[in-house]
Amino acid sequence: MSEEIIEQDPWASLKAFTTARIALGRTGTAIPLREVLNFRLAHAHARDAVYSALSVNTLQEQLQPFHLPVLLLHSKAGDRHEYLQRPDKGRQLDEDSIALLGKTDSRYLHKDVAIILADGLSATAMNVHTQPLLEVLIPVFKKAGLSLAPICMVQQGRVASGDEAGQILQAKVTLMLIGERPGLSAADSMGAYITFAPKPGITDEARNCISNIREEGLQYEAAAQKILYLIMEAIRLKLTGVALKDNTSLDNAGLLE
Repeated sequence: MSEEIIEQDPWASLKAFTTARIALGRTGTAIPLREVLNFRLAHAHARDAVYSALSVNTLQEQLQPFHLPVLLLHSKAGDRHEYLQRPDKGRQLDEDSIALLGKTDSRYLHKDVAIILADGLSATAMNVHTQPLLEVLIPVFKKAGLSLAPICMVQQGRVASGDEAGQILQAKVTLMLIGERPGLSAADSMGAYITFAPKPGITDEARNCISNIREEGLQYEAAAQKILYLIMEAIRLKLTGVALKDNTSLDNAGLLE
């Protein structure tokens, strides 16, 4: 069998600046075999991420050093199949979760921020990035004088599942950390959604989103800087969403100093 001859793409030098699938080259009129196999592997990783599960026990252990109660919640989606088929059920907490939230010690109500973790469409992202992000973020919150509600962990949860939790906890702001829809260049991307005065029925234009939190994307320190800025502004202005702009500078904001 003759060796495959690959004709390089003139844009190949741009590959140094992105993990996107560009400048693949060609062999004859086809994509090189190596790139075809890489595509199939990335597709497999994306599918695996969608069907991954939260490592609940490991995450609970990782959250212990933060000395906050951890509440294990579940959406109305009973399993992954129902979660994918019925997005509406992933947006609502089940009755047991609502009852558990209702028993929260009054000392942990009326806090500035409720941190909520959800598997979303990539529990892989949450299993990888939750601990290192919170190790940066929670000390920053405390230094800024922000009080914290119990950490909630929602299985089979979508972004809106945090609105109900935040309302019951009577938090000023919810910070939903969730696994984003995996792509062919990133199957482990975490998103952060910030919502002021959370309650059921809020729609996406009333939130601020920070996406692509991962080592190869928006790194933890930069993500924490943006999250802190948006939460402080949300509390000051009493709003989130399209009316709240991100005016941070990653080079010279100084919020983590």
